[in-house]
Amino acid sequence: MCRLLGYVSEGPESAVESLGAEGFQTFTSLSALHGDGWGMAWSRPGGTGIETATSPMSAADDPAYSELAGQALGSAGLVHLRWATDGLAVHPMNTHPFSDGTHALAHNGSISPVDALEGLLSEAGRARLRGTTDSERYFRLVLQCIEAHGDERAGLVHAVGLLHEHFPEASLNALFLTPTHLYAVHVNTQAATPLDDLRELFGSDDAMPHGHAAAYFDMAYRVSPTAVHVISSGLPDEGWTPVPSDSILAIDLASREVEVLEPRIVTSGR
Repeated sequence: MCRLLGYVSEGPESAVESLGAEGFQTFTSLSALHGDGWGMAWSRPGGTGIETATSPMSAADDPAYSELAGQALGSAGLVHLRWATDGLAVHPMNTHPFSDGTHALAHNGSISPVDALEGLLSEAGRARLRGTTDSERYFRLVLQCIEAHGDERAGLVHAVGLLHEHFPEASLNALFLTPTHLYAVHVNTQAATPLDDLRELFGSDDAMPHGHAAAYFDMAYRVSPTAVHVISSGLPDEGWTPVPSDSILAIDLASREVEVLEPRIVTSGR
């Protein structure tokens, strides 16, 4: 379980600028809970690929996090704060985002059993795995589907639909950065909020960070004249538009146009 922040801006922008100093401090403070590592990904200038930086340290305790967050690294990027799923090691190879140099994915959720997820990968996809997380296998499945379709959007939509079919109670929430788009996957309708763990840590719902008790898997976006930002719950709601349930938000890196995609999601009771 993790926290996510993504941005697409008119020009190079730092992570701090994306939320403002106060907002970014509030976001970073969530590492008191989501303290099992952090990562960033950003588009290189001129569309020449994606850079990443990750650490298994808590963002609040790592000077490298603060240093990178204050730099205008690119005009599109994402930040991930990790709360490791039980049984998955806090290790550099398990730290999001996962990247092949052209695409990067950071996930908020849990897909289990991991062996069943890995079984959806081709032999080539399995050979590229480095860590033990479900999230890295999610990333490799998305790339596998993109390759099969020959189309970025169709591949992502197919991968999300396939995962929901096999793991309907999983949260597939993710940010996926590509050469052309930042995608915000918001598919979690049947996922259980980790309320028991949160109550054990905080003692009461009121003591939890904003939105964690009732809207842990919610995502929202904000459009300004120069940027689009997307974030998971944890910040005040004012000024943000909810990302529709069981959808994928597609943000064009060149135009900053926002489009809502609807993967084939079958939910019981609908």
